[in-house]
Formats: sequence, C-alpha cells, structure tokens
Amino acid sequence: MQIPDSESQEAPAPQQSAPKPQETPPPQVPAPETSPTPAPEIPAPEDGAESPEEAPAEEARVLVSEVLVSGAPPELTDLVYNTIRTRPGRIATRSQLQEDINAIYATGFFANVRVTPEDTPLGVRVTFAVDPNPVLQRVEIQTVPPTEKPRVLPDQVIEETFKEQYGRILNLRDLQQGIKKINEWYSQNGYDLAQVIESPKVSEDGTVTLVIAEGVIEDIQVRFFDEEDEPKEGDTRPFIVTRELELKPGDVFNRNIAQRDLQRVFGLGIFEDARLSFSPGKDPRQVIVNVDVVEGNTASLAAGAGISSNSGLFGTVSYQEQNLGGNNQTLGAELQIGEREFLFDVSFTDPWIGGDPYRTSYTVNAFRRRSISLVFDGDDTRLTTENGDDSPRVVRTGGGITFVRPIAENPYTRPDWRLSAGFTYQRVQIENGDGDIAPRSSRDDGLRDLAFSPSGKDDLFVFSFGATQDYRNNTLQPTSGSFLRLGLEQSVPIGSGNILLSRLRASYSYYIPVNYIDFGFAEDSEKLPQTIAFNVQAGTVLGDLPPYEAFVIGGSNSVRGYGEGEVGVGRSYFQATAEYRFPILDFIGAAVFLDYGTTLGSSGGVPGAPGDVRNLPGSGLGYGLGVRVQSPVGPIRIDYGWNDQGESQLHFGIGERF
Repeated sequence: MQIPDSESQEAPAPQQSAPKPQETPPPQVPAPETSPTPAPEIPAPEDGAESPEEAPAEEARVLVSEVLVSGAPPELTDLVYNTIRTRPGRIATRSQLQEDINAIYATGFFANVRVTPEDTPLGVRVTFAVDPNPVLQRVEIQTVPPTEKPRVLPDQVIEETFKEQYGRILNLRDLQQGIKKINEWYSQNGYDLAQVIESPKVSEDGTVTLVIAEGVIEDIQVRFFDEEDEPKEGDTRPFIVTRELELKPGDVFNRNIAQRDLQRVFGLGIFEDARLSFSPGKDPRQVIVNVDVVEGNTASLAAGAGISSNSGLFGTVSYQEQNLGGNNQTLGAELQIGEREFLFDVSFTDPWIGGDPYRTSYTVNAFRRRSISLVFDGDDTRLTTENGDDSPRVVRTGGGITFVRPIAENPYTRPDWRLSAGFTYQRVQIENGDGDIAPRSSRDDGLRDLAFSPSGKDDLFVFSFGATQDYRNNTLQPTSGSFLRLGLEQSVPIGSGNILLSRLRASYSYYIPVNYIDFGFAEDSEKLPQTIAFNVQAGTVLGDLPPYEAFVIGGSNSVRGYGEGEVGVGRSYFQATAEYRFPILDFIGAAVFLDYGTTLGSSGGVPGAPGDVRNLPGSGLGYGLGVRVQSPVGPIRIDYGWNDQGESQLHFGIGERF
C-alpha cells in the first residue's frame, strides 16, 4: 500500500499528477501608485573637471543637508531613522534613496513609503513620508472554494497564533511567521494539500483576511490496474472500495485518514496492492482522489492434511471465492475427513450488508458433521454404545444464520463492542460406528442415555447472542491489551426432545508486555516481544441439557498435561491459564504455562453422568512448556505438559492458546 508523502503530490505513471499547491507568497500590501520622485538639481562640474561629454555615465550625487520622517508615530520614526543610510552632511544618490525605501518596507510596519528631495541653500532636504499599517485587530480566514462543511482549522489555533500581535501596529514580517505556523499546523495534522494562498488582505480597520485552500476533495474515483501497472477493467464494484473510505467528496484531504482508509481497502483481502494518487479537479482549488488497486486472485482450491489433539490425523479439501460477483462476498465449502470426524460445510458471508450504515455483516451456512464427542470418548477413557460396543458418534445436520454489528461512533473507528445474534437448527443423532442409531451406552457403562430423547434423535432450535470487547494490539499474537467475550444460547422447546436449554459463557484474557530476558542477539527487539498472558473463563447450562452439549475440560485447548476430555464433563465449569511467552528466534517462540480447570462439582448434573462413568477427576492442574513456529497458516503450537497426577502429554494446535 502506498500513500503520497507530503512533499510530492505527483502520481506515478500512468496516473495524472495532482495540482501542486502554490507556494505561499510573502504577505504584501499593494503600494499605491505614486509619481516618480523628482531628481534634485545636480551642480555643474567645477573648473578643471571633465565635461559631461567626456565623463563616464554615472549617477548624480548630491549633498544632503537635512533628513525628515513624516507620517509615523515616534517609535516608528526612530525605527526609520535607524533603518535608512541617508544622513545629513553626506552624499546621496538616487539608488541609495531607493535602497532606503526598500529597507523601510522590509521592516514590515508600513503600507506605503515616499521620498521627496527639496533644494535648500545648504543642500538637499530629504523627506521620507510613510503610511504605517493599521493596528491589527483580528485575523479572519476565508477558505476556498466555499463549502457547506466547516473548515478544519480551529478558531483556537488562529487565536493562539496571532494573539500576541493583536492591538499592535501590523508587522507583515510577524504576520508571515504566523502564516508559516498555520501552514505547519495543517501539515502536522495530516492536511497535506492545505495552505494559505494569495497575499493577505489588510483592511483599514485592522482586519487581516487570509485566503486558504484546504484541499477539498472534489471526487473519489476507483481505478483498476494490472500487475504491469496498465489500466484495466475491474471485476470489483467500485462502491465496495469507496464504502471503506472515511474520506468523502467535500471533505478536506487528510493523510492520516487516507492511510487508515487504504489499510481497510487492502484488508478486504481481494487486492494485491492499493494506493492513492491525485488528479486536478474541475475547480483548480479542489482535487480528485484516485484509489488505484490491483486485483488479486480471489478464488482458491486447496487440499491438505494435518494432525491435532482433538481430531488426530485429518485431510481437508476446501474451495473459497472471496469476491463473489465483485461484491466482496465470500462463498466457501469445506470437506474434512479425519480419524475422529467427518465434516462438510458450505457457507456464504456478506461482510457489509449493502446500504447498511452500521457495517452489519451476516453469515449463512449449512453443515453435516459426524464426530466422536469428547463428552463420551477422551484420550484414555470412553463410553461405548449398546448396539455396537464402540464409541458413540454425534451426527449434527443443520444450518443457521448469524448477524454481527460493531458498536462504534462510526463504522470506520475501532468498535468498543461487537454484538452478534443468530439462529441455528440442528438435527442431532447418536450413532454407533456402523451408522445405526445408538440412544444408550453399553450395559457395562450402565445403559446410560446418550441423547436427550430416548429415540436417540434430538432437535435443537437455538437463538444465540454474543458480545465481544477487543483491545488487543494484535489478534493473532497479542502482546498487550485485553479481550472479553460473553455469550448466551437459548433453545426453543420444539421438535424431538422439546429441549429448553440456556447456556451462559464468559471468557476474559489480559496481556502484559514484559522484558524479563535480554535477547542481545536480536537486531530489532520489538520483533521479539515478551508477554505475560492470563485467561479465565466459565460457563453453565440452565434447564435441559443433552449430554453431548456438556462442557468438556482437558487437552490442548483446556488443561494441558491431560489428554483431550480427561479432566471432566460437567454442567458448569471454570478454567484459568497463565503463560509467559517469549521469543527464541524471529520465527520461533516459546511459552511456559500453567493451566487449571474444574467442573465445579457439576459432573452429576449431566444426564447419564458420562464424566462419573469414565471416572474423571472433575478438576485438574497442568503445567509445562511449548514452542511456537511461524507458518503461513499462523503459529504452529507444540506443547508438552505435566499434570498433577504425575502424567504427561504432547499437544498440537494452530494459533495461540488464547
């Protein structure tokens, strides 16, 4: 991404260059038209001197008998006397008198200066008649071209700049310094195209009017280029770009806002490059802002394989189109087959509903998932089905829609809160390994219900509500700030099982930057941050609770050092984690961690009590260390932990634990 700097407004070829702001001329008050000063009589050459025909051409010199100053108050009269070189008893020339006039003007106090030489018996009397500037009463600002929006220059800045000059005879040199400060204020605040133009207008009542072109945007245009920087027709609809811009036609161009606008445009993920350039407007005092983009390949087909502590070995095939119809809408499909699960999901996301001023987004998806739930089957213990003597499979088929809206003063600022609301329907079936319905566990496991309905088939109609507050400095690898997440899920008792469930959850993370270890070998220590990270979370379910909807504790995303799901299964839970994260090399980091989790004695509150049948402890402590290896998909997390029962476990994952 590029944004032109404040010293050059030219756009790279083939773009048109922006009109270069005019240099601010020194403030001048136009001098009135006056008759040329008559030359004094020059005495004829003395006897013996060369005749005029023989003498070289040179200015006539006269003897000054007296020097007078008229029209000025005493303090300025002394200033004039101290400024001029013409003195009584000395020789003067026409050029010297002109230099004195220029020197008087240069003091900045005078609107007009005239010189009158008069012959006297003793020589030439020279009178400097001056017209002082008026006493400065106020400075007014006139912005061009006129707009309905107020100017960006605050009255307070004008007052602070010129207040020491008010009530005094106007000095144009001091006024020029004030104008320089005004131009500097514009530049320091990002208004690179704004500056004072034309000469200041000085009225007889002491009002000075400064004419300022603040750099008003006449229009914003989206232009598409190929990788060779040649113009082309774009696939993306222009409003997808312009709605990401806080700058609008009629606004004053601001470099800082423009930089954030470019970051949002580039952050759409559909452009390889985005930059700004300028073109002259129809009104030469305005500018056209061009957003020049290079579109990337937005369709992708990927296949891969991996391993995780939850799913074991798995393979995936996915397709994604990020700019469907040129509207920045995403259509995606994923197929995942693993040791413990099968997943098919198709989704459609619109990140900003057209015409919505609040940046509301929505996602619609349909899915089918068949997995071995950690409620019934952990790494070390498991339940088996009555009719298959193997682990129960939870099969979820359904779909839903979720809306998300940021809560902020405007859609371009970082929101204080992000709210979500959605609805999901699931048909949930409990099956054995052969795909047969398996509503109960084996006789050895007490013939416990594995579903809420005796038929082994449940319907879940769930409305969900959430709120997040994100003050992290980086969403992938935070080193400072905090993150709060609140959630509520409420089911409607319709369909098989008539399930009435209320689930409450909360999670809070806090990050403290530290510098415990001196990595002297690092060229840039800022690239190798150290952090103390804390996370606490809790949840509970009120009302009906299908066993497969219980909370599970233990494993790579819970209490490390225990196997997946090997701490407890409960109606409620509490969990806390502390980590010290530090770098080893630029692409490798490490962490020391301490985890604790408990079901708060709620294992018996889950229908069928799967945690009790599996003889899980219900609470556990884990600690250990791990490494983080940077990869294109995010940090690959490898942790090795020990638990309070003397056992150890290796964990794999993608991304930080929280």
